[in-house]
Amino acid sequence: MIAMLLKASVGLFVVNEIRGFVLAAPVLYAMYAAGGTLMAIWIGICSLAGITLSIIAPVFVGRKLKLI
Repeated sequence: MIAMLLKASVGLFVVNEIRGFVLAAPVLYAMYAAGGTLMAIWIGICSLAGITLSIIAPVFVGRKLKLI
């Protein structure tokens, strides 16, 4: 039962982070379309990379612990 709950929580965490990525991508495009500076675009890319890492790290840990 606990393993099933842990799998579900990891899955829900990943889905939440994907939702964050989907919401952040248009912001990055809007900065570019509005003539954003290179620094603004770099900050957007770093934000998206942080979202990506927050997805990859729990999945990696879950696989190491045999939860996924």
